[in-house]
Amino acid sequence: MPRVEVVFYRDTRGDVSLVEWLDRLPSKAQDKCLAAVSRLEVMGHDARRPLADYLRDGIYELRVRLGTINYRLLYFFHGRTAIVLTHGLTKEQTVPAREIELAIDRRRRFLDDPPKHTFAPEMD
Repeated sequence: MPRVEVVFYRDTRGDVSLVEWLDRLPSKAQDKCLAAVSRLEVMGHDARRPLADYLRDGIYELRVRLGTINYRLLYFFHGRTAIVLTHGLTKEQTVPAREIELAIDRRRRFLDDPPKHTFAPEMD
């Protein structure tokens, strides 16, 4: 499987909520989330638990745990060669339905106009 490109969802105002969310996390959590994104980039469609899991309606979760805190980065695939990360959250028991619905809405918007909703971060 070829390596996939990871991009972040950008809204119509140009805001990238995943970057804003990551910036609010402690540095260790940021590092662990970005390391998971890098692993996802390498594994692509082959990523499975414990790294990633399917939620529903084309939306997946990238799973990160640090201590007792569960971080989730929601994403979807765009074709075979791109992953679009929509946003992140701190998970309690399950990923709330409203968060999945937000990712579904962002997927729909992205598919309507990919260039408008694409932010490609510099990944080291």
